[in-house]
Amino acid sequence: MWKYIGIKECNEFLLSLQLFKCNDKKKYIKTLYSLSNNIENNYHIYKIKKKNGHLRTIYEPVPLLKTIQKNILNNILNNKQISKYAKAYKKGISLKDNAIEHINKKIILKLDIKDFFENIAFLDVYNSCFPIEYFPKSIGMLLTTLCTYEDHLTQGSPTSAYISNLVMKDFDEKIGVICERKNINYTRYSDDMTFSGDFNPSEIIQIVRKHLYKLGLNLNDSKIHIVKNYQSQNVTGLIVNKKIQVSKNYRKKIRQEIYYLKKYGIDSHLERLNLYDKKQYLQSLQGKILYVLQINNQDQEFINYKEYIKTLLK
Repeated sequence: MWKYIGIKECNEFLLSLQLFKCNDKKKYIKTLYSLSNNIENNYHIYKIKKKNGHLRTIYEPVPLLKTIQKNILNNILNNKQISKYAKAYKKGISLKDNAIEHINKKIILKLDIKDFFENIAFLDVYNSCFPIEYFPKSIGMLLTTLCTYEDHLTQGSPTSAYISNLVMKDFDEKIGVICERKNINYTRYSDDMTFSGDFNPSEIIQIVRKHLYKLGLNLNDSKIHIVKNYQSQNVTGLIVNKKIQVSKNYRKKIRQEIYYLKKYGIDSHLERLNLYDKKQYLQSLQGKILYVLQINNQDQEFINYKEYIKTLLK
């Protein structure tokens, strides 16, 4: 389709994408190519500590690049369909939707993809998101460059999450079909894959490992977890043994906060915590309570907590 188009037509195509506001057409085109040619200089890179103490590298695009990436996401990528088995980075889908598939199952197998974003390469992004069927090759390459850093996806870019779902679509469909034949439930939440039912975990691990390898991805062997139904079955932070519920520890901490608030009063309690912003504290606690109710809206105990915090905020 794009075989015989020239530079003029490519530029018109780029202008039609409206990736950032600019009334000067020449400046618009020049800016996009300038960014793509100096992409490594248009990120702020820093590290944050993960729960396990290890460091995660965050690549934050500069404001203009971030705006362009957001428009690529909204104007192009969001129109592309992802697999029904992918439960992250999708409007209207939450952690609850991922966990609810695995309630009251005999076995839960949890697998993790090692260095997920860093191992999704430039060509994976190009072929999955901006292929020649829909984009002139030069435009597809430009858009891919604007969404990657040193030829891979990054944590921190607005486009990375949805792109990862598009790259993984064929994988999700293949694994999903295999699992359905074996009466196994399968979902993927970013780099976390969950399988549940009555099955042989070793067989599924081998199948997943083989299909990931074709994508240039690997399992994180240190994060393979097989959880039986007599153990606490946790799926993306939610307990799914008999019904879906926030963990006991999370709920216990909220109970403690409410107890101290009622016992000592807001001022004394905050003084003990060495905190001074009442509104910020109460809004944070309210958010935690609402999260519990989002998962189980019939929990009367937390409904009462919600009303109590509401009165304090007034």
